[in-house]
Amino acid sequence: MCPQLLMEEVKLTFTPEVSRLLSAISSLLREKNIRAYLVGGTVRDRLLGRDTADIDLAVSADALEAAALLADALHGKYVPLDAVNRVGRVVLPEAGSAAHLDLSTVKGTIEDDLARRDFTIDAIAARLEEIAPPVAALADSRPLSLDERRLIDPVNGRGDLRRGLVRSVSEANLVADPVRLLRAVRLATELGFTIEDSTRTLIRRHCHLAGSVAGERAREELLRLLAPPGAARYLRLMDELGLLTVLIPELIACRGVDQPPVHYWDVFDHSLETVAAVEFLFGEEDLPYASAELLAAVPRSEKLSRHFHREISRGSTGQTLLKLAALLHDIAKPQTKTVDGEGRARFLGHSQEGAAMSAAVLERLRFSSREIRTVALLVQHHLRPGQMSNYGTPTDRAIYRFFRDTGEAGIDILFLSMADHLAARGPRLDPQEWRRHARFVDYVLARHCAPAGPARPPRLVDGHDLMNIFGFSPGPGLGAILETLREAQAAGEVSSREEALEYVKNLIEGK
Repeated sequence: MCPQLLMEEVKLTFTPEVSRLLSAISSLLREKNIRAYLVGGTVRDRLLGRDTADIDLAVSADALEAAALLADALHGKYVPLDAVNRVGRVVLPEAGSAAHLDLSTVKGTIEDDLARRDFTIDAIAARLEEIAPPVAALADSRPLSLDERRLIDPVNGRGDLRRGLVRSVSEANLVADPVRLLRAVRLATELGFTIEDSTRTLIRRHCHLAGSVAGERAREELLRLLAPPGAARYLRLMDELGLLTVLIPELIACRGVDQPPVHYWDVFDHSLETVAAVEFLFGEEDLPYASAELLAAVPRSEKLSRHFHREISRGSTGQTLLKLAALLHDIAKPQTKTVDGEGRARFLGHSQEGAAMSAAVLERLRFSSREIRTVALLVQHHLRPGQMSNYGTPTDRAIYRFFRDTGEAGIDILFLSMADHLAARGPRLDPQEWRRHARFVDYVLARHCAPAGPARPPRLVDGHDLMNIFGFSPGPGLGAILETLREAQAAGEVSSREEALEYVKNLIEGK
């Protein structure tokens, strides 16, 4: 359902902190005779009643100079974003009321400026001094507001807001900056809007240009698309518009690659369905072949929720990267596919090769080193939970080794394995088999999180003990002995210092 906007008056309401910030900015710029306008996402989101952490300003001066001025006055950091088009950023202090200010230079009139913007819903402006009173007048922290009729809206962006449409201002604007091709899908994702038909046609026509988007900007758009519910649907929309395989051409080879009978879809569709299955596990989206009863079998806890919402890097969380890993987890299947003498398809080594390929994709898109390591780890080990479950209830030694090799990403890998299970079988899903897999994951998590669980055996002896008692020298050999001892503890074979020392003695003696 489209957001309902007031017809006569719209209150661009901000928190008291943001209100004071806007008034301070207004006063500072007025002193320099600089006219400023709130524009773009700031106005759009406030019209929709959505919170926004960033503030977009268009100024009738050199935006780089204005940004430097505001950074100095507001004790922020000045970042020149685009020297050619004169775009600057002010990163505000952590205790500030917004994440950052983005300033662009108005060329010509504000109407001219809005006519050069990407989408109609982002081509609405409000004159800052008409909204923000002087700082002294904000003692009562009243919300800032402006009659809707005084908004500057030359391309009827408010009409498209009411209709829930993402519509390009013009074809020339859309291709002038190819990141706008990706942004159309991301805006539709975040707002729950539909991309208008003629804009879809333009995106398909120019989708190849998305390959020229700088990695940093592509990363931001992709992460913001994956964050909200419905990401799998919008990844399919990206594919329909020709954008997904331009952004990640490695996925092209996955299309049409058949899999063993246990799989309902080919590799490409299975990858997208795995993202949808991740969203099902988190209760974000329904699956047509999985009931609410099956969802109830998924392990849940406050600790798990905190884990998946942990920040990995700026703009990414564990949950977002799990969706990304779901998209990429089988990316190496095409080149590792073989067919045995009985006609069965094999993909030996695809998880290991897939980890390297995923890392290369994310490096190209300028993800952080921590994000790359996390996704690569998920892809590399996504088969291990299934392999562990093949032998029934896993031993504490197996659980210890799993989390030793995967660290905190082990939890994410367990959930990826559940999503992979769902997306492999699809409409042929066996509910009993699924419940067994979910119980296996629940058991591993319970053992992992137990205070005396196998993942955290208490330290009974350390390297100094072994050097003093047995004459070991520092080095890899000593580390290997300690690791073997920790495995024995996890397996319940050693539980005291005396037993630990006896265990090491037996290792030395070859027993």
